[in-house]
Amino acid sequence: MDSIAKELETHIRERYEIEPDDDEFTPEVHLFDYGYIDSIGAAALIAHIEKTYDVQVTNQDLMLYPMNTINEIAAFIGQKTGR
Repeated sequence: MDSIAKELETHIRERYEIEPDDDEFTPEVHLFDYGYIDSIGAAALIAHIEKTYDVQVTNQDLMLYPMNTINEIAAFIGQKTGR
């Protein structure tokens, strides 16, 4: 799961233009509450997850699994892919 979290962090930093010296951006920060990703960005992130990890993120998944932090998203992907 660590490699998944690292890839996600790299992708999110690049896609959403998060500065390397942003001390608040960690694998545990709430991406939405802290304004790193908005609703349009969430849709783009889901598309990235589905394409990169070959998993489908359903509406039920969004309701059942917390996916607010990099670590939560990585855990979800790990569970779906068996990694």
